[in-house]
Amino acid sequence: MTENAVLTQVDPLAWPVHASWQALVDRFWQSPQGLALLVFLRKRLQSGARIYPAQPLRALWLTPMAEIKVVILGQDPYHGLGQAEGLAFSVPSGVAPPPSLRNIFKELLADLGQAPPFEVTLTPWASQGVLLLNTCLSVEDGLPASHAKQGWEALTDGIIQAVAESTHACVFMLWGAHAQSKQALIHQTSGHQTTCLVLQANHPSPLSALRGDAPFIGCQHFSKAQAWLKTRGIAMDWRLES
Repeated sequence: MTENAVLTQVDPLAWPVHASWQALVDRFWQSPQGLALLVFLRKRLQSGARIYPAQPLRALWLTPMAEIKVVILGQDPYHGLGQAEGLAFSVPSGVAPPPSLRNIFKELLADLGQAPPFEVTLTPWASQGVLLLNTCLSVEDGLPASHAKQGWEALTDGIIQAVAESTHACVFMLWGAHAQSKQALIHQTSGHQTTCLVLQANHPSPLSALRGDAPFIGCQHFSKAQAWLKTRGIAMDWRLES
């Protein structure tokens, strides 16, 4: 919950990514959507807006493309000071888990018998091949979806397609209608039926986690992903201990 959680300058060079993502990201910043996004972000900072997180591309720094086992899609970063850390659904160590993250921990317990961790950050997942990707990568204090449709989606759609087009096995977890709207980006790629498993459930938010035909609580996505990857010789450990 410190000021270093806040975006203070709009400079893509200050937002490092792993080398495997660099070409894709560079193309985005040179595109009309990328250039327009930079203008938008600079104007919002100049107007006094407080923008989170400080490192919008952190997921692409921690998780190289070739190492991705699972993609978990979120919508946009948490909009409270100190919560967003550039990874979907994750918060930094020492921050109280928001309701959606608490429900993720509940499902881990119900599905795998995995007790809630002492550390709430999902960084250990990112470090072992879970791409925790929001579809919009910045937000303003107290204003959810405030940066939606300003250009980030062109980049994150490209990331989703790039992963789906890769030749290694990957599980996509689509929680809620917003994430599920991206499934067309996966299914339009050649070979996705053999290299991609798509799992869908309601969003883990308390408003929807227990509702509808596909409630999040009880979806067993963690064990299903683990089992599917195991058949392809890929180990996945959902424990969050450091």
